[in-house]
Order: sequence, then structure tokens, then C-alpha cells
Amino acid sequence: MLNRCGRRLLLALAGALLACLLVLTADPPPPPPPSERGRRALRSLAGPGGAAPVVGLDTAPAREVRSLSEYFGRLARARTDTGPLPGGASRPADAVPRAPTESLAPRDVFIAVKTTKKFHRARLDLLLETWISRHKEMTFIFTDGEDEVLVRHTGNVINTNCSSAHSRQALSCKMAVEYDRFIESGRKWFCHVDDDNYVNVQALLRLLASYPHTQDVYLGKPSLDRPIQATERVGEGEVRPVHFWFATGGAGFCISRGLALKMSPWASGGHFLSTAERIRLPDDCTIGYIVEALLGVPLTRSGLFHSHLENLQQVPASELHEQVTLSYGMFENKRNAIHLKGAFSVDADPSRYGN
Repeated sequence: MLNRCGRRLLLALAGALLACLLVLTADPPPPPPPSERGRRALRSLAGPGGAAPVVGLDTAPAREVRSLSEYFGRLARARTDTGPLPGGASRPADAVPRAPTESLAPRDVFIAVKTTKKFHRARLDLLLETWISRHKEMTFIFTDGEDEVLVRHTGNVINTNCSSAHSRQALSCKMAVEYDRFIESGRKWFCHVDDDNYVNVQALLRLLASYPHTQDVYLGKPSLDRPIQATERVGEGEVRPVHFWFATGGAGFCISRGLALKMSPWASGGHFLSTAERIRLPDDCTIGYIVEALLGVPLTRSGLFHSHLENLQQVPASELHEQVTLSYGMFENKRNAIHLKGAFSVDADPSRYGN
């Protein structure tokens, strides 16, 4: 009886030893994909002083976060950057530095500045004293009222005769005129900006020269972290859901002539207004709807465009010369602008970004 138990014990020990040897000599498992790494990082939340190290996220070096909500926020952003969107929606590609593909001169670019008469002195005069003053031949101002003083400053002033209201109908009315004037101009690129944008024209020309104007190119920056969801009217009382990326007009966007010509059935000769009514969204959303939803051309996202919808103080001063557009605004009674130190305050020199 005792000998039989001893033999069973020896066999059990030998089996355990053999299993350990197999585990040690087996090939290590392949590393998990990025999305799985983020989930496994949840098991490593414990850290000194209650801080949680961010591990397993490929988009940034390991950093400490101070709360679970901040950790989950970063984790969600990492998944947004690396994983597919629900429903198989495409995400915009990032514009990367490219070699020039064609020679581009200022006369090849049509910059449309959208404004309204009540902002001619408060906003537009600053632009006329800064970047527009050096690039009048490529800049066209679209407004909603006559202004002889403005016309004396620059000849390219177009009174759209649209409403001065800040409604989607009024905004789409101006965009329709912008589009038609660009097509008539015969230029290679159409770029839209608002009257609170500063345009670095040299950086803009460098960016546009890296894309052929005869191909389908839609450049800009989304203001949302996912495609906009809309309802498309396709018939009498018939609607269907539609989703697409769009570049916010507040940061500016550019469209190649090759793509602009393809937009003609939905954008030219007053068709832009009727297209905007199909989705009941403003002008920049309608551009994205035509380009992405109807023509199937993806937005190429560029981090060189900036609007007041983002924290502009995070733009490094050492990289300002590379940016294409900048903006300014107020958020929670605080000035949202590029932070630059200088000898003059904002009150003394309101055309400067920051103080």
C-alpha cells in the first residue's frame, strides 16, 4: 500500500517537472495589439501617491495621471487614434510633410475671407494691416454690405447680398458665392478662412505645393473627434442617416480645383443652398457632406490649421512659423490666443497674439 502511494507521488512530481520545462522552453506569446494593450493597462493602475502610470499606449511616452477619469480620457483618446470607428466609418488621414509636386505661385491660390459688415472695423481692419496687406492679389473678401472704406483698402471685396444673420442659410449663401467666384477665377486652389484667422501664406503655399491640384484634395482640421451624424433628406418625407468628416471653417480649409469641379452638381449656380437644406447644417458641414458623403473623397487632416475652438496656448512658439492658420477668441472670460511675450500689452497692440 505504502509503495503504491510512493509511486503515485513520484509520477505526479515528474509530471509537474515536465510541464514546467515545457513552459520555460516554449516560444513567448506575441505582443498584444495596441487596443488590447490599453485594456491590459487597467491592471496596472496602482502607483505611488495614488498616481497611475500610463502604460501600453503607443501614442505618447509613459506619463503619470492624477485620477482615474484622466486615465480613462487618455485611454479613450488612444483608442480613437488607433482603432476603427463604430459602424466602419473612415477616419481622416493626417497630412504629413511631403516633397513639392508642382510649382505654385500666389496667383494660383484663391483665399476667400468670410466676414459681415458689423465686423469690418473690429476684425477685418486688423487683417488688412497684417497678412492681407502683403497678399492682396490672392485674397477676396466676401461680406454682406457695402463699405467704401474697405474697398479703398483692397479692391477684391464682394458684396454677396446675403443676410447678415449668423444662420446656416446666411452662411451657406456666402459659401455659394465663394465657390462660384473661385470656379470663375480659374485658379488652382480654393481656401476658405474666417475674419478672425491669421494666414501664414508662405506656409500655406508650401503645404498646397505638396499636393497636385488636379487630384481630389480636401485639406483642413475637424472640430469633432468623430464623424458628424446627420439626417439626409432623399425624397418627399423620406430621410436616412448619414455620417462624414468635415473641416471646420473656423480653422480654414482648402480644396483642389480638380475636386472643386467634381463638386459642381451640388455646389454651383445656387445648388449649394439646396444641398445645405438636404442635411440642414451650416456651410462647412455642407462642404464635408458633398466631398465625403457624396463624392467619397476623404478629408486629409492637417494640424497646421487652428481655430478658436482649441487651446491655442498649446501651440509652441518655436513652431509658429510652420502653422498655416491661427485664430483667437474668448473662453470662460479668458483670452484664447497664441501666447507670445513682448514689449507691448494686448491693449497697446491688439493685433498681436497674446501678451
